[in-house]
Amino acid sequence: MAAKSDGRGVVTGFAQLHNLDEVVGTGEDDTGNGSSFHICHCCNTSSCYWGCRSACLHYLRGKGKGRDAARPPQEERLWLDCLWIILALLVFFWDAGTDLWLAIDYYHKKDFLWSGLTLFFVLVPSVLVQILSFRWFVQDYTGGGLGSVEGLSSRRATASLQRDRCCRLTVWIWQSLIHIFQLGQVWRYIRTMYLGIQSHRQKENQRRFYWAMMYEYADVNMLRLLETFLESAPQLVLQLCIMIQSNKAEWLQCVSATSSLLSLAWVLASYHKLLRDSRDDKKSMSYRGALVHLFWRLFTISSRVLSFALFASVFHVYFGIFVVLHWCAMAFWVVHGGTDFCMSKWEEVLFNMVVGVVYVFCWFNVREGRTRLRMVVYYAVVLLENAVLSSLWYVYRDPATTDAYASSALCGVFLCFASGVACMVLYYGVLHPMGPRLRVLASSCCAELLWGLPLPPEAEPMAPTPGPRGSQATPTRGLAGEHVESDETATDTCLPVFQVRSTEPVDAAGRPIRPEGPLIKIDMPRKRYPAWDAHFVDRRLRRTINVLQYISPNAVGIRYRDGPLLYELLQYESSL
Repeated sequence: MAAKSDGRGVVTGFAQLHNLDEVVGTGEDDTGNGSSFHICHCCNTSSCYWGCRSACLHYLRGKGKGRDAARPPQEERLWLDCLWIILALLVFFWDAGTDLWLAIDYYHKKDFLWSGLTLFFVLVPSVLVQILSFRWFVQDYTGGGLGSVEGLSSRRATASLQRDRCCRLTVWIWQSLIHIFQLGQVWRYIRTMYLGIQSHRQKENQRRFYWAMMYEYADVNMLRLLETFLESAPQLVLQLCIMIQSNKAEWLQCVSATSSLLSLAWVLASYHKLLRDSRDDKKSMSYRGALVHLFWRLFTISSRVLSFALFASVFHVYFGIFVVLHWCAMAFWVVHGGTDFCMSKWEEVLFNMVVGVVYVFCWFNVREGRTRLRMVVYYAVVLLENAVLSSLWYVYRDPATTDAYASSALCGVFLCFASGVACMVLYYGVLHPMGPRLRVLASSCCAELLWGLPLPPEAEPMAPTPGPRGSQATPTRGLAGEHVESDETATDTCLPVFQVRSTEPVDAAGRPIRPEGPLIKIDMPRKRYPAWDAHFVDRRLRRTINVLQYISPNAVGIRYRDGPLLYELLQYESSL
């Protein structure tokens, strides 16, 4: 969820990670007083000075009077966050309800094959997702965890063991019934909204409710992403094939197809928005950007599914062969690219297989770095496939039954694709969280420092930073003329010979940053975007964080191990 501080100590929504330090804790307005001050003041990311405690160049050169002045004003409010979840619930009920209604309608009309297939694509994915959801619940609530943080268990130092067991048993029975009735995702959505509202109201426990909310919202979005591409995508293709084969489109079929299409687009937009909101090294996606992102997905998936339905209405067996071959090719592409989303190898393989299914219908970024070339290649292949599939259908169709809509169908395939690409260009060019991309030289404020601009005298010591040309060195500045000689490996790789850092973390004003609470040190590098952080996907780490949040009056910190950097650099620290 994305909501920001208004700069006066009041949170105007479900507060994001690196903004909690501005409104919780010290209550001072001093810049960089929080433990996540490594965020760049200008671009609101840590990609410029990864792990560094220095302020960005624009701030040091006086182009902003403070942290709030350097950031664009954020207008997201609590009611927008709640509205986004409510709309997600409405889309979920609309999609599932219309599919079940359509299956019953087919049954009454004696179309048992279509009724069975429609019901199959509703129930089987739902059961699989509920099993996964209940498994996550068991992992989270075994041995303490979210129940302690959210108040769902009544564990207290003075509480009796019998009362604690009764409360746990009640929670287990309640969750079992919820998942048996296929309402696990509905419950997670409701709890997400409740925890988000509590994180806004209860200032003393804001961090605890915030992280419980983020964990719950991440789970429900990952579950919805899996269910949507196992249920809504096949359902959409099936209903379009039925309409084309029968040469008629009933209103219930159209409503079901529309709900499946909207569900696909909504889940993708919501997933990417939440993924950015969950990482303090990335700027949040605005709701305007999420809306354009939704239309981008809506149009591209419409074009893709329409070409699938046209081809499948004539070539039944060959359509299945095409889908399997495309899925194998996309899964191999994903595996070859090397993803890092999961904590174990078998989970990573399963994730790559699911991403291969997503790639059958739309683009889904799973690798760090520039995506422009990969997106161009993917959409070029998709455009070629759509053109070939539609052309084959047009050549081998039955003119007597399809002449009435043949031209409109072909125009719909290409117009929807063009509209989707236009929305994608609009999103990346104007509404992307990192700012407009439609410029000749797009670089961060800190990247300017890498190319020779003088560092102001009030700047703090900085470690070298891998910029756009990572092989080049970045000069550093020491305190009181002290320098420490680096090892020989730094010289061989063109890194600076002299590099300095402070003996203890300090903020922009040179004051030492006070430790806030327990610190969890993770002996692994932080996962790179667009992967989830380890403390989101590792359930054991989640339990540890929640237990520490429960027993500690201060914020819990997470420190990941540095990447394979040859120079000395402060370890990354993210305050929870």
